[in-house]
Amino acid sequence: MKKILFALVVAALLWAVMFSPFTAPHVNFWCVMTCSALVLTGMATLFGGRWWSRIDFTFTDILLGLCIAVALWCIFWVGDKLSQFIFSFARPQVDLIYGIKEGESPLLLTLLMLFIIGPAEEIFWRGYVQEKLSGRWGANVGFAVTTAVYSIVHAVSCNFMLTMAAMVAGFVWGALYRFFPGRFLAIIVSHALWDVAVFVWFPI
Repeated sequence: MKKILFALVVAALLWAVMFSPFTAPHVNFWCVMTCSALVLTGMATLFGGRWWSRIDFTFTDILLGLCIAVALWCIFWVGDKLSQFIFSFARPQVDLIYGIKEGESPLLLTLLMLFIIGPAEEIFWRGYVQEKLSGRWGANVGFAVTTAVYSIVHAVSCNFMLTMAAMVAGFVWGALYRFFPGRFLAIIVSHALWDVAVFVWFPI
């Protein structure tokens, strides 16, 4: 349990550097995010996550991952329209999130999110954290705690829309891992594709 607590503290600190209004303006988000992704993957590997043993490379999982990404993009599109109707601050906060990609190469962001950032987040949060907590406390508690922590680490941004987005996406990916752990590759693919779709290809 000490290892997973240490890993979560490190993840929280890294997210604070990236998203906190006190530190975010002074760092390059994509550099820190890429380094964070590598650190998280390293911890998940060194601390005995054995996430690779749950990846089965099949065309079915890749196609399923694509379908999940499309469905999640649609959920966020609807959520964006509803939030703008309910909250006056919704769109400005969303625009702040999109501001982190200004001046960056779309091709570079695509490569980073497809092959490093998206996969790393799933390897750490679902393949390591949720897997370990589920083994210790049961699948339902592991799912609930991982989703909650994944949301909380984004709250340091003081951006309600970002925190809600993390909660919704974390819930979806966590639920998929809770009920279909054998489809881990599909979950990884869906996260990577959704990241690129929502940030680069088809911004909401």
